[in-house]
Parts: sequence; structure tokens; C-alpha cells
Amino acid sequence: MRMRSRLFGAVTACAVLVLSGCVVDESALDTKPIDIHVEEQPAIAALVPSAIRAGGVLKVGTNPPYQPNEFKDRNGDIIGYDVDLVDAIGAVLGLKVVYTQSDFDKIIPSVQAGSYHMGMSSFTDSLEREEQVDFVTYYTAGIQWAAKPGRDVDPDDACGLRVGVQVSTTEDTDEVPAKSEACVARGAEPIVKVAFDTQDQAVNAALLGQVDAFSADSPVTAYAIKKTDGQLEQVGPTYDSAPYGFPIKKGSELAAAVQQAVQYLIDDGQYRKISEHWGVQAGMIETAQINGAEE
Repeated sequence: MRMRSRLFGAVTACAVLVLSGCVVDESALDTKPIDIHVEEQPAIAALVPSAIRAGGVLKVGTNPPYQPNEFKDRNGDIIGYDVDLVDAIGAVLGLKVVYTQSDFDKIIPSVQAGSYHMGMSSFTDSLEREEQVDFVTYYTAGIQWAAKPGRDVDPDDACGLRVGVQVSTTEDTDEVPAKSEACVARGAEPIVKVAFDTQDQAVNAALLGQVDAFSADSPVTAYAIKKTDGQLEQVGPTYDSAPYGFPIKKGSELAAAVQQAVQYLIDDGQYRKISEHWGVQAGMIETAQINGAEE
């Protein structure tokens, strides 16, 4: 998973032009950011490292588009489920949140270097990543495939098929390669993995028939299916559910502050309001953890 489209009311009219540079504007169909009031919680805010607290800003690196979690509206503003949740976390901590768009695979190194205080891009909390940064968990997602109706696609027997993924996601680095290796091990053709810079490119490729299917995190796939209005369908089960987490510099006291902020939002009910607003309540958690990856 991203380790992570919300598409695409305008895709039908635009799909044949995608290769020539057509820009899809599905924003008229987008869910709008939720309007909720969250009070600063002084006891939790006091856990924020002094340098960040003095600056009054939480610097967050993100990689849209990955609908519905983080993407841009027609004005170029970054919105989404993750954004609403992190805005609420910022309010609990008494900090203004400033988002910076980044390549996905550069976010964790930038968190390590201190350029960002936190990452927000539907990261799966994995044991491997926990060696680099600490994670605060906030959601549970699995891996879900989708294809155009009528395609003969079985994710457990996709040998020889072309499968779209976003580069550097779990689907890219682990899931599809493992399925491909299983094909080869039984003497079948490998899966042709087609990696795209962004998730919306992978979805468009499936719509255009350039790939047989795409693999993405379950909330992302569900949202793409909903927005394409019958142009895509779920294929196969949901695989390998795992927690999403916000990456934070290893050993930073900010992790405890963010963990307690998420837990406050869960206990106070604001977390549920945000999740239900974006239609992703199936992956809600009851307890936020620091480094919640499982073996």
C-alpha cells in the first residue's frame, strides 16, 4: 500500500485525450473538506517539541493525487481525508499546518533531514520503514485491485497481465512482485508491472485499456470505482490489511504529541465525523499507536 483515485467524473469525456495531455477536472464531484471546530488541548500541545511549538507551524510533506486521502481541488488547494484529519491534529496541538507537495519517495528522507516535521501520504506503517522513522497510526487499509468490467482478472492468477501501480508503494515494491514471482515459480508468465508516478495515471491507464488492472490501497480503489460510475469494478478480495501512519523523525517527542492528538480526536468523536464525511469509515481504528506495524 502507499505502503498506499478519486476519479473521475470527467474521465469519460477526456479519456481518449489523456495521452495528448488532456487535464481531468473531476472537482465538481469531489467531496469538500469538512467544517468542524476543534479546540487546542493544552496538555497535549505541551508535548510538542519546543522548537516546533515556538514556530507555531507543523510542516507536513505530502504527495497528491491519492484520492480521497490527499489531492488537489480545482483551485490547486490540497484537500482530502488525511488533510482534514491532520488539520484537526494541528488544532489540538495549537499549530498551523503547512503542506508542501513532494515526490512520494522523498518524504521520509525529508522527515529524517528535518525539512518536514511529519509526512502525510497514506503511508503504510511497516517494520522496514520503522527503522527509518517513527509512525503514528490512524487508519487500517488493505490492498484492492480494480479493472474494467468484462476483463478476466484474478489477482491470485494474473500471470501475463499488465498491472498498474504507483511507484514506491507497497503494491509496487512488494505485492505485485510477489504475485509475479509466484507465477514464474509455477512455470507461468510473469506479471508485467507498470509503475506510474501518480495513482491517477494508473487509474487512467486501466480506463484506457493500457493495463489490465490496477492495484492500490482499499480506500483509494473504492473511491476510484465510485467516481468512475461503472467504468471500473473491484476484482478479487482485499489483501494484507495494515495500518496507515504519519511518519515522524525517529525519537522525536512530536510522535507522542501526534499520537495523543489522534487519540483525543478518536475519543471525542471528531475522527469518526471526518472518516464518515469522506466515506472511509470501514478502516477506522480505536487506538492510535506509535509504531504499530505487525510481523
